[in-house]
Amino acid sequence: QVPLVESGGGLVQAGGSLRLSCAASGRTFSCSAMGWFRQAPGKEREFVAAINWSGGTTYYADSVKGRFTISGDSAKNTAYLQMNSLKPEDTAVYYCAAARFALRLRERYGYNYWGQGAQVTVSS
Repeated sequence: QVPLVESGGGLVQAGGSLRLSCAASGRTFSCSAMGWFRQAPGKEREFVAAINWSGGTTYYADSVKGRFTISGDSAKNTAYLQMNSLKPEDTAVYYCAAARFALRLRERYGYNYWGQGAQVTVSS
């Protein structure tokens, strides 16, 4: 069973907005941080944003800084990604992830649990 489930993906025109949600699927686990990654066709999975539940510190990739906002609820292991001013190059499958320890949050290997992914397509 996939421990995390994403929702909110879809098709949007350039300049539009989407909000992704990520929730635990029912399995109980503890985590110190959650993050979002994305993978476009033919490319490596790349870091997008993360939030450390301790203090609420957030981290962003340079390519999304100022346009995307990560938030969430640590008690429910729930995370959100508000995406504004979307560009065609933001088109990808977006993955939610959770980390037992808040280390290496910009690297996929820093996460222990993953969702199945949500498609985001931005048309020009």
